[in-house]
Amino acid sequence: MKTILIVDDSISIRQVVGMTLKGQGFDVIEAVDGVDALKKLTGQKVHLIISDVNMPNMDGITLLKEIKQIPAYRFTPVVMLTTEGAEEKKEQGRAAGAKAWITKPFRPEQMLAAVNKLILP
Repeated sequence: MKTILIVDDSISIRQVVGMTLKGQGFDVIEAVDGVDALKKLTGQKVHLIISDVNMPNMDGITLLKEIKQIPAYRFTPVVMLTTEGAEEKKEQGRAAGAKAWITKPFRPEQMLAAVNKLILP
């Protein structure tokens, strides 16, 4: 089973994303912000991380940079799922290593298409 970490300060987004992924047979770990996400990355295999950009305590871009410093997760693909559509933010995300950028509101099938591209069977 493939494991995906969802990082978002919105419980409703975590629920929608979580239900969509669980419905496709993924195992899901949830975190409320970047600080919480880093606490939950304890060395277990995580196949993909889906993160919001604008969160309290630690934003998604900072989280992405932190994840890339952890050897076990350096190559884990990260998808940014955000209301943030500004090119400048997207550029920061790409520079930090984001593999995809999905703008909220999103369609579940759009997110699943990105997930399935990044997690090889």
